[in-house]
Amino acid sequence: MKVVVMGAGAVGCYFGGLLARAGHEVVLIGRQPHVAAIQKNGLRIETATFDEQVQVSASTDANAVQGAELVLFCVKSPDTEAAGSQLLPWLRPDALVLCLQNGVDNADRLRTVVPPQQVSAAVVYVATEMAGPGHVKHHGRGELVIEPVAASAEAARVLRESGTQVDISDNVRGALWAKLILNCAYNAMSAITHLPYGRLVQGDGVGEVIRDVVAECLAVAQADGARVAGDVEAMVARIPQTMPAQYSSTAQDLARGKPTEIDYLNGFVVRRGEALGIPTPANRVLQALVKLLERKQRERE
Repeated sequence: MKVVVMGAGAVGCYFGGLLARAGHEVVLIGRQPHVAAIQKNGLRIETATFDEQVQVSASTDANAVQGAELVLFCVKSPDTEAAGSQLLPWLRPDALVLCLQNGVDNADRLRTVVPPQQVSAAVVYVATEMAGPGHVKHHGRGELVIEPVAASAEAARVLRESGTQVDISDNVRGALWAKLILNCAYNAMSAITHLPYGRLVQGDGVGEVIRDVVAECLAVAQADGARVAGDVEAMVARIPQTMPAQYSSTAQDLARGKPTEIDYLNGFVVRRGEALGIPTPANRVLQALVKLLERKQRERE
């Protein structure tokens, strides 16, 4: 199968690299430093069980998606519509675009610029980071929950054969909300303190803040009609145990001087809360603090 990763960051490189390692033709579309390193040396995937250079193609151009049967769509949330529009002229009519993004509404936004029958929302549970140009490091987990559409079963089969745990669910929206709540609980505080999850939760009062954030998110989700999947409180409690050394994606973005997705995480909860009449003060404070740090970085540049 030809697979293209649109947005070759940590998540896209990890899953794309596993597919390439399993023998599929993989093209990573990303930024020049990563593309140059991958073109020269291949993609380094470092995990607890192997550390290998995997041969993949890489490009900075969206037209590299030509001929792909599966597209792993991994761009940052603010870039969803723009990146989808770049892909549209080159997509095969039967290609599946699997949306591996944080947040609840990215697949819906993507469907406004890409034929909706080609888009499947997915929930990603993986701890990864880009340790350098062309070098992805895996810290833990690696599961996907996929929305059922025409090509989902084939995509799930291929991903499973590459070593990824995949479930197909008719409640992906509820699973997206559950993942959003995990992100809201940890991402901003990891970014503000620049601490990994295991050390973060040892701070005085952190547990109480997390409980407040989660309670607000659940209230908004319920008012929004979402059927939140799983035992969210238990999932939140497990994060520091299963990924103690992981820094949030928001923390990684801030550390690299990049814009974060905070407006699509805690900020999304704040906006939906305002629309539905649900107060969200804890989420609002976390969003505001991360936005201040972003502005501080811009002023330094």
